[in-house]
Amino acid sequence: MLVAFLVSMVPVIELRGAIPIATGLGLDIYAAAVCAIIGNIVPIPFVLIFCKRILAWLKEKSSFWRKCADKLEGKALKKQDALRKGEILGLILFVAIPLPGTGAYTGALIAAVLGMRIKKALPSIAAGVFIAGVIITVVTRLGIAIFN
Repeated sequence: MLVAFLVSMVPVIELRGAIPIATGLGLDIYAAAVCAIIGNIVPIPFVLIFCKRILAWLKEKSSFWRKCADKLEGKALKKQDALRKGEILGLILFVAIPLPGTGAYTGALIAAVLGMRIKKALPSIAAGVFIAGVIITVVTRLGIAIFN
């Protein structure tokens, strides 16, 4: 269970990788899903709170880090139109869709850069993580059924 929890905290991998990995290691799929969902949500309040400060700090360090921070902000700003229209629903759907470049960390980055209040952003991201967890659990379950 610890594997699912910890792997889901890794940016890019998140629960999309944690559930299949933990299941492949023999953990019950539903236990893996619960642990991965919780693990994916745990770091998000910290990202929401500290993201803008960290980006500002990086910009002061060197031109390399400034470029990295600008690139991250640019990525977030490119997605702003999709989220501005239906801010809460847009963020939920963005996090829920299990595609590359989406997920809790990217959703939190976008919410922070756009100045969304944590009271709106955190429940929206948590709902998206839950939906993504259900999707990945179903897909993993189907994959197990096909290959067994």
